[in-house]
Amino acid sequence: MIVYFYEKLSDNLNRYVAPAPTPSRLNISYFVSNGYLVFTPDISYTDGQPGESAMEYINSGVEKLKQNPWVDGTKIGIQGQSWGGYQVAYLIAHTDMYAAAWAGAPVVNMTSAYGGIRWSSGMNRQFQYEKSQSRLGKTLWEAPDLYIKNSPLFAMDQVKTPVVIMSNDKDGAVPWYQGIEMFTALRRLGKPAWLLNYNGDDHNLIKRHNRKDIQIREQQFFDYYLKGAKAPVWMTKGVPATQKGKDWGFELTDDKP
Repeated sequence: MIVYFYEKLSDNLNRYVAPAPTPSRLNISYFVSNGYLVFTPDISYTDGQPGESAMEYINSGVEKLKQNPWVDGTKIGIQGQSWGGYQVAYLIAHTDMYAAAWAGAPVVNMTSAYGGIRWSSGMNRQFQYEKSQSRLGKTLWEAPDLYIKNSPLFAMDQVKTPVVIMSNDKDGAVPWYQGIEMFTALRRLGKPAWLLNYNGDDHNLIKRHNRKDIQIREQQFFDYYLKGAKAPVWMTKGVPATQKGKDWGFELTDDKP
């Protein structure tokens, strides 16, 4: 099973999702056509506790589904993009109940992201935390502990879940160094992590060949950790920067990541 989340998705329950590569959100129709159950929980938030709120709603729904014999509780993955990517990072830093995780364009350090810029609009990001989606409701100086508590970066040493991070250098919404902070922290701590940077692409992938690329990698990643498939070269050996665009590393091997 894969859990995909972003705010509330229940209003899309009867919406047709075309089986085509997405901008980086989970391709639900593709995965359910290939042996996966996909769970999309709604999340309600308490101001000042975005991370804890997400964990409460997502984990409780997963625990309920695990009571069914057709759900393998040891083989559950999570995927989120943008605000969902933040919640993926928060979840794996505070629970070990997931076997694999995929975080697209995550914010992991609210203290550094607070003073950043949304490059697509030129807006300072402070509104995001004080009055908008991040729901902290205070400035960094009024509640520094609140910013740290809700920043997954400061709990990366607790991560046990393998994770892929997508962070693109032309992201106009989330500072792409947030993904770098997460990746370098996990690498420094010896945790299993992979970083994807689609050079020149945006917060949500625009270029179709990049959408196809991420679809393949996402399937290979979850197939390995959730279905016991072979691992691809990009997971076991990586792809050197000098070979980017020449060697994709899609070949499956008997090696382990």
